[in-house]
Amino acid sequence: MPVNRSLVVVPAAVVAVAVGAASLLAQKPDGLDAKVQHFLLSNRYSWRDMNVPEADGRALHDLVVERSFKRALEIGTSTGHSGIWIGWALSKTGGKLITIDIDEGRHREALVNFREAGVASFIDARLADAHDLVPKLDGPWDFVFIDADKDWYTNYAKAVIPKLRVGGCLTAHNVSAERGRRQMTGDFYEYVAALPFLESSFRAGVFVACRTKN
Repeated sequence: MPVNRSLVVVPAAVVAVAVGAASLLAQKPDGLDAKVQHFLLSNRYSWRDMNVPEADGRALHDLVVERSFKRALEIGTSTGHSGIWIGWALSKTGGKLITIDIDEGRHREALVNFREAGVASFIDARLADAHDLVPKLDGPWDFVFIDADKDWYTNYAKAVIPKLRVGGCLTAHNVSAERGRRQMTGDFYEYVAALPFLESSFRAGVFVACRTKN
């Protein structure tokens, strides 16, 4: 199996959750930041339906802010936990997120959560089949997060990587160099890690592959 030599696995997700919660409380909130922080803290133990854990949401937020990403795509909204973190980050960079989910119930719940968290104006939430919609969306993308049907990860990657800017990052949930094949993401990991123009790493529980050249 091709292995990207730049791969760095960062464990200690439990520590990251504790640190993330502390930093939420430690920040001096104002306006939107205060609203988002209050929502996340109030709901931190209630996320279900395949949402990412808090440490992974913070990792996505920090990546978007650090790199000043503006044009973002999320494949797999669920009920909106990751989208809130990404949307919050985009509120700081002047960007916007397109997020897609095929399930009407999850989509409706996510819309409510986006409004209550205060980030709805930074998110274009679409009820659609990502298999059909993702290849049709125009690029370029600064940031893509995949957290949907695991056996389709490689297809999503093939649809979005040609539209990923240099400096942009493709991210995905539930991917591991060791456990990927058992999670039906082994082919995806091998495909992405073998591409010479992508530099791969892990942040908390999120696989990150950033484009270094065309």
